[in-house]
Amino acid sequence: MRVMIDACVLYPTVMREVVLGCARQGLFEPRWSPRILEEWARAVVKLGPEQEVLARGEIAALGAAFPDALVTYPAEMERRFWLPDENDIHVLAAAVAGSCDLILTLNHKDFPRDILSDAMLDREGPDLFLCDLLAEAPDQVGAVADAVLTTANDLSDRPWTMRALMKKARLPRFGKALERHSG
Repeated sequence: MRVMIDACVLYPTVMREVVLGCARQGLFEPRWSPRILEEWARAVVKLGPEQEVLARGEIAALGAAFPDALVTYPAEMERRFWLPDENDIHVLAAAVAGSCDLILTLNHKDFPRDILSDAMLDREGPDLFLCDLLAEAPDQVGAVADAVLTTANDLSDRPWTMRALMKKARLPRFGKALERHSG
């Protein structure tokens, strides 16, 4: 399955690390466009200019890790589409150009299912998407989540539980599902 990942999923670190960790496990093929990556790099500027440098380094590393993920298309392609927020049309155009099955986004209202179905696309939020992946490949997804939790605990001045970390990362259902999985 090819998945166009919106910038709002790439920007929060924990969410990005879990989603892309699942892609590294071969559970789906990630896709993004230069504009999506640029939105991510610009979004972190509010945390300080050094954060943009770090984000651009991560973007370069993603390009090496996923060389087929970058989708480009002619600018005029965007005129074929309409969405409630015209600033999101580039995501839809990239998804179509990248032959994606799904747009992974937190902005559900900006990607109405009826419009996406006309382009033979669906959309999902990362919380439910990760729950579905966990149901399909529990050991692989569990290992990804464990690695993210370990990194978070190594970098944090406070200990995190899986459920608390995933809730903070806007992945509450996924956190509960992981808790049930690890039993």
